[in-house]
Amino acid sequence: MAQQRLTGSNTTSGGDFALRLYDLVTGEDDARLCRDIPDDQCREQPKNFLYQVFAQAFSKTGDALADSKVVLPWVLGSVGAPAFLIGLLVPIRESLALLPQVIIGGVIRRFPVRKGFWVASSAVEGICVILMGVVAALGMQGAAAGWAIIVLLVIFSLARGVASIAAKDTLGKTVSKGRRGRVSGYAATLSGLVALLVGIYLALSPAQARPEWLLYVIIISAGLSWFLAAAVFTLINEYPGATTGGRSIGDLVKAQIMLLFKDPELQKFLVVRTLMVSTALVGPVYVGLAQRETGQALDHLGWLIISTGLAGAISSSVWGVLSDKSSRLTMSVAALIVGVLGVVVVTTLNFAPVYTNEIMFYAAILFILGVAHAGVRIGRKTHIVDLASGDQKAEYVALSNTIIGVAMLVLGALTSIFISIGLEFCLTVLSAMALFGAGMGLTMKHVQG
Repeated sequence: MAQQRLTGSNTTSGGDFALRLYDLVTGEDDARLCRDIPDDQCREQPKNFLYQVFAQAFSKTGDALADSKVVLPWVLGSVGAPAFLIGLLVPIRESLALLPQVIIGGVIRRFPVRKGFWVASSAVEGICVILMGVVAALGMQGAAAGWAIIVLLVIFSLARGVASIAAKDTLGKTVSKGRRGRVSGYAATLSGLVALLVGIYLALSPAQARPEWLLYVIIISAGLSWFLAAAVFTLINEYPGATTGGRSIGDLVKAQIMLLFKDPELQKFLVVRTLMVSTALVGPVYVGLAQRETGQALDHLGWLIISTGLAGAISSSVWGVLSDKSSRLTMSVAALIVGVLGVVVVTTLNFAPVYTNEIMFYAAILFILGVAHAGVRIGRKTHIVDLASGDQKAEYVALSNTIIGVAMLVLGALTSIFISIGLEFCLTVLSAMALFGAGMGLTMKHVQG
């Protein structure tokens, strides 16, 4: 599609404000160019861009305040759940959000307007997270409380899978190529600031100002943020899209297999993304090291939340801009940082352990990891959307996420085995995967050209 220029057809003051704000945040002379969306959607792009940013910001705020890598393990520990349940959090949170998507993508394509799937799924996510906080606040303890939270996380993750497909498909229809990475980047920056403020309070407030139940209030507040996200997303003006592809499950599976075999660039992306799963799995390993070396005080959790929130706040917008220029380079640089970080930590643990018994050491590690993982996440999201041509974005995202969901389960099981051998051993393996993924990422096609 030839490039079209966005015109100021919105005559209302609200439309003028949206247009001015859009010009401000995109900050380029060609900010109003539409490269691969229809003319009618191009006119709506300023408002849709902003709605996407704020809806994703609320959703990401929920993710940050109920983080399965840092916060939920603390919740399970506070209710006395069996320790092995902590190891299930990240694989369930990540893989079950991905596995059903090869089917969901085809179902969503039967509907010309798809934002409703994201709205409904976000409401389900919010309910699940609120109930996690209620379970803990009501005094449930032990295995019963732990398994209740795990079951809620399963439902949450399945709803997350629906939301993921609908979000990327709606983004591809309403925001032009060259702007999509900024949506995720700005949203992550806003959510990171909220998490930063929460972490600062936990870390710096006096002990009497952070009672045990405060953690449960934070979880419930995280759930409420998904309802705010759903409300904003309803405001997006999404024009009807193509509905071809609404087929039986058997036909869908066959078509997805054919899509995989006929596109070597998609195959390469899947290999790279599988290796870069290590950047997500390594987070709980660092948290485990921090707990082992420094204890599990609530102010320690605050410092870890500060580090991850600050990482998202200062890095995501930069990664978003970089991924719009080269998503493959963004992924590779970010994965390289994760790999090198692991090497440095393992070396320090073995040769300079005196530095590893302070919580600030691990806060610094999680900060660097958060910066790098944001780059991997934003880069691969932008890459898969820009790799897909025309109206095939939903199929590409669905197929990719389903395959990675299976890989996540397998790698999650292996990670549990590696942890049983030793946290340092597990960290070494995951860091090597990240380094290998960084090298392979540079061989992928440049899709922003």
